[in-house]
Amino acid sequence: MNKADLIKKMSNDADITLTQATKGFNAIIEGIAKELSKNRRVTIVGFGTFSVSHRKARIGRNPKTGAPLKIAARKVPKFTPGKALKDRF
Repeated sequence: MNKADLIKKMSNDADITLTQATKGFNAIIEGIAKELSKNRRVTIVGFGTFSVSHRKARIGRNPKTGAPLKIAARKVPKFTPGKALKDRF
């Protein structure tokens, strides 16, 4: 399922137009992204938690040549499913 499929499902399930569903979906995604950019957690009870994880700098290898290369430290988004979501599987 992709973004367009999710928006269609939202539109059908909530009995709203595709335009309204698209605006709502984009607002949710943008809100989560803004909070993560401020290093804040976003928790949706029953679904899960979005957070920012910090990866340390490390030495990797170029797969083609085998030469070592430096991989910089960075922040990456992380999702941890909630108990209700885990229990569905």
